[in-house]
Amino acid sequence: MAKEKDSKAQQKPAAKPAAKPAAGDKKAAAGDKKPRQAKGGDGGQAPEIAAGAPKAQSGHARLRAHYLKSVVPALKKDFGYSNPMAVPKIEKVSINIGLGEATGNSKLMDGAVNELALIAGQKPVVTKAKKSIAAFKLREGMSIGCMVTLRGDRMFEFLDRLMNVALPCVRDFRGVSPKSFDGRGNYTLGLRDQLIFPEIDYNKVEKTKGMNISITTTAKTDAEGLALLRHMGMPFRQ
Repeated sequence: MAKEKDSKAQQKPAAKPAAKPAAGDKKAAAGDKKPRQAKGGDGGQAPEIAAGAPKAQSGHARLRAHYLKSVVPALKKDFGYSNPMAVPKIEKVSINIGLGEATGNSKLMDGAVNELALIAGQKPVVTKAKKSIAAFKLREGMSIGCMVTLRGDRMFEFLDRLMNVALPCVRDFRGVSPKSFDGRGNYTLGLRDQLIFPEIDYNKVEKTKGMNISITTTAKTDAEGLALLRHMGMPFRQ
């Protein structure tokens, strides 16, 4: 009996399980963790929205809904696509304003940046000269224009305003040229001034500025690109 008592005395009591942290401690610990940075070169940051620009509509843009409901079935019928992923779509829209004379007038460049921001609904970037040209008194790194690239709902909303509001305001407008494709289904449109857009206040414009609008699509041929934009509502010349 004495040996049994000694063996029981030598046995150590089992350790108690650690107490679970309270709910408040879990939340505090979660708050201390830094959010993960999104993958990609831009750190996952969304494009900066310009002050005074038209706000993006919630949900799908009207033109996007039109594409899904009407344009996709029409293109399937025209070209016989069996795979829905093969149906052409618009990837992005790039708007570029070139201002060579802005090298000696910084106010002109500031005005172009502000106006393009209002038109596109997104803050543009200033483009720089890649090399020096003595004949034009141009040095490498000089500001020569500004541009913006639109995707998603802002792209559809801009195209909607361009086709239904801005282009009809062009004097003696008879439609845009159907021959401005690049051979791979992408379309480029040139505008002479920015006053056709309702976002621009005529009284605040110092100088009219032309711009190039490039519409990049997934179409493989010009015929597919033409059909895509025509079904989207682009007013092509007959």
